[in-house]
Amino acid sequence: MIKCKTCNLPETYETIEFNKKGGCNICHSNINLKKKINWNKRFKELIKIINLYKDKYEYDCIVPFSGGKDSTFQLYTIIKKLNLKPLVVRFNHGFLRPKTIENTNRTLKKLGADIIDFTPNWNIVKLLMSESFKRKTDFCWHCHTGIYSYPIRMAIKLNVPLIIWGEPLAEMSAYYKYDEIEEEDEEKFNKVRNLGISSSDMKGMLTASGYKFDARDLLPYEFPDYSEYKKNKIKSINLGNYIKWDYNKNVNLIKKELGWQSDELEGVPDIANPFSSKIECYMQGTRDYIKYLKRGYSRISQNMASELRNKNISMEKARKLIQSEGKVPPSLKIFLKFTNLKEKEFNNIVKESTVYPHKFKPSKVKAKKTSDFDQWYKE
Repeated sequence: MIKCKTCNLPETYETIEFNKKGGCNICHSNINLKKKINWNKRFKELIKIINLYKDKYEYDCIVPFSGGKDSTFQLYTIIKKLNLKPLVVRFNHGFLRPKTIENTNRTLKKLGADIIDFTPNWNIVKLLMSESFKRKTDFCWHCHTGIYSYPIRMAIKLNVPLIIWGEPLAEMSAYYKYDEIEEEDEEKFNKVRNLGISSSDMKGMLTASGYKFDARDLLPYEFPDYSEYKKNKIKSINLGNYIKWDYNKNVNLIKKELGWQSDELEGVPDIANPFSSKIECYMQGTRDYIKYLKRGYSRISQNMASELRNKNISMEKARKLIQSEGKVPPSLKIFLKFTNLKEKEFNNIVKESTVYPHKFKPSKVKAKKTSDFDQWYKE
């Protein structure tokens, strides 16, 4: 496969394009456009936005939160640097790991913040996982949609119109360029969050598959009515459009200031996850494995791409680490149980979505269990 000469991402990576010199559009955005941004000016723009909302509502803003590295840094910055009173809103996708829960409790106590922690109907979650996997080979539809729609629904319901998210998509993809200001609005939701499946689509799919459910069960995954969004003057911004985002510096800061702790990531050596990416979800190993089967790369390649762009690692060392990708994660058995699938059925579904020129080939090598594996919910 063709790979970027700078970050080593392959041609099967979503949104990637190559220039005549063998570099990619994501590197161009992340390196060149990011450097050209006047971050002092951007920060002043952020303060102007904040001043429109500060001290005018019950809370100054809503902070969507998972307990991972980015949302923790996001919350720290909003409270300690911007001096705002936020309402923390977490959409619990059902796969939070023990250390993430510990980190969350410690963070909230040290920073001092109110939180709404919402967990949706587990039986509905399983239906949505099964349906979205069969349709899109991505079982995270409930997570993609819920994480972004639920905080906005709360913003409308509680009359807290400012929502502050974390890093921009430009950090890892080319859906947007780094010099663009991204807003988490309906356009972006339909473009990159819901896999091309609206809540209405999902209702029809579940009905066609013979599932019984209450239509209200899908409200947490549904973007609010646009007229309500506009009427309530919702402003939904990314912090990373206004302050320079640096994964390694951010993680070091929250470790020092909040006692935030990293964790193992299924199928990824610690050295290949230097900024503690995606450690909050115990289904991440299976998600990465699906990506590897479909596209020939996974989490290690994505992490190394970021490290290569920032010149934190040599190409030789990065490629050596990438060779360990593609091991079968122990969480796959948990996922198969949740969705009532056999491994052969799983492989057949993924095979149909293989992205050329990668060739589908299930692994025979198994990844090690993480130390908290026995604490994960199983059926």
